Amino acid sequence: MTAKMMFSEELWKVSRKMRTLFDARVRTEGLTLSRARALILLGKKDCMTQTELADALEIEGPTLVPLLDGLEKQGLIERQPVDGDRRAKQIALTSAGQEQAAHVNGLVKAFRSDVLKDVSEDDLKVAIRVFHTMTRNMEAAS
Repeated sequence: MTAKMMFSEELWKVSRKMRTLFDARVRTEGLTLSRARALILLGKKDCMTQTELADALEIEGPTLVPLLDGLEKQGLIERQPVDGDRRAKQIALTSAGQEQAAHVNGLVKAFRSDVLKDVSEDDLKVAIRVFHTMTRNMEAAS
C-alpha cells in the first residue's frame, strides 16, 4: 500500500472516529453533533442568516430547518426577520444559547486536548500544511 493510500485511509478513519467520539460526548449534554456545531458557529458571530449557517455547516437549507426547529424548541436560538427580505431569517443565540455555546466550546477544548495529547507542535504544523495543500488541490479540482 502506498503512503498516499495509507494517509487517505487513516484520514478517513480519524475523521469518522472524531465525529463519533465528539457526538457521544455532546449527546450526554442533550445535543447532537449537528446542534453542537451550529452552536459553536453561532457563538462566533452575533447572528447569521439561515443560508450562511447552512453553508458554514456544509448542509442544504432543507436539512437545516429541523436542526433549527430543535434548537429553537430547546430555547437556544431565535429566528429573526432580515430587514428588506421577508423570506430571509437571521439566527441568533438566546442567553441560554450563549451559555450552551460557551459550554460546548469547553467540551471542544477538552476533546481537542484528549485527542491531541501525544502529538507534538511540530507534527501538528506539518499536518496543517498538508491539509492546506489538500484543500487548495480540492478547490482547484472543483
